[in-house]
Order: sequence, then structure tokens, then C-alpha cells
Amino acid sequence: MKKTGILNSDIAAVIAKMGHTDCIVIGDCGLPIPDTVQRIDLAVKPGLPSYLDTLEAVLADMEVEAVTIASEMTEQNEKIYEGTKRLLGDIIVKQVTHEEFKALTFQAKAVIRTGEATPYANIILQSGVFFS
Repeated sequence: MKKTGILNSDIAAVIAKMGHTDCIVIGDCGLPIPDTVQRIDLAVKPGLPSYLDTLEAVLADMEVEAVTIASEMTEQNEKIYEGTKRLLGDIIVKQVTHEEFKALTFQAKAVIRTGEATPYANIILQSGVFFS
């Protein structure tokens, strides 16, 4: 049995297969997920698991060099935005409109659907490398 890191086998497999600049999405329970992208559905009930808890776990297991969020998050979900910034530290944050964000999800290796039930609680994580 795996002892540390991501315990969800689907998330662990996607992260293990990712290369430099590949992307994965963490989304709220309302984010539309393209049929052509792998869906990893963690949603149990509204709020469970939360976006921030899921982001924290994935960041602990994945080398991330940049992220993309919807610009609407900054004003319409300040609590999630502040929590996201805290977890990201120095990682580069790009902002796009929510419509642009949804279009970018088509390029993701997978979308992790959380139980988060607040608006714009979505992020695209771009894989980096742990060596230089």
C-alpha cells in the first residue's frame, strides 16, 4: 500500500505520466469537463473534497512551474483566491477569462472534479521539472 503522496490511483497515475509543460486541471463540481479528457471524479457531496484540500495534495506530489486561473476568481471568490495564492507560493500565475479557461481544459491530461461548490474554484497546473 502506498504510504505517502497522492493515494488516489487515478491521480497518481496521471501525475506519473506527465512530462514538462503537460497540464492537469482541478475543478469545482460545476466545471464542464470535455468528453475527450480523462475525468477523475472525487466529488462526494457539496464541499467534499474541497478545492483547496485537493490542490494542496496535488501540489505536494507534483512539480508545478505555472498555473492558470480564471480572472473572475480574484473578485468573485476571494476566499478561494487567497487560499490558492497561499498554497502556490512563488509559482507563476496566469489569469484568463473563465471562457478562455474552459477552452484550455481541452488540452489537459485530466480534470480532477472536486466537491467544491463555490464559483471559479478551478485551476490548471502546468508540469515543471524537478531538475535544472
